[in-house]
Amino acid sequence: MNSRLANVPLRQDIAVTGSVNQWGEIQAIGGVNEKIEGFYDICRVLGLTGSQGVIIPQSNVRHLVLRRDVIDAVAAGRFHIYTVRTIDEGLEILTAGPASVESINEAVARRLKELAIGLKQFAAPAHNGAMEPKEGEEKHE
Repeated sequence: MNSRLANVPLRQDIAVTGSVNQWGEIQAIGGVNEKIEGFYDICRVLGLTGSQGVIIPQSNVRHLVLRRDVIDAVAAGRFHIYTVRTIDEGLEILTAGPASVESINEAVARRLKELAIGLKQFAAPAHNGAMEPKEGEEKHE
């Protein structure tokens, strides 16, 4: 599946949890153990592939108290827990690495510019500044 905004492929076997502040820093979350174990349980039921995992905030590592089966799966490489401090670190995991993050950021910037131009054109008055009449209104010259 692709990122809708950047049209870049993103991994679908990695769950993401956390929040991002205005500087792109990942903030701590509540319920980190339950979120990891819940996704692990889903993956286990559907079949562990060895590539599945979760991305969590680095600041939550000290809060981890996971079940033994999850710890064993991580130790055996059947499930992964990735920790990140920034949104770009998360994107590196979900894409092919740092070069992809740069291209994603560029693609997002391009797409946002396209959307802004389209919105500006949509909102621009028609014909010499005169607004077109709304449906049901008469046109006055």
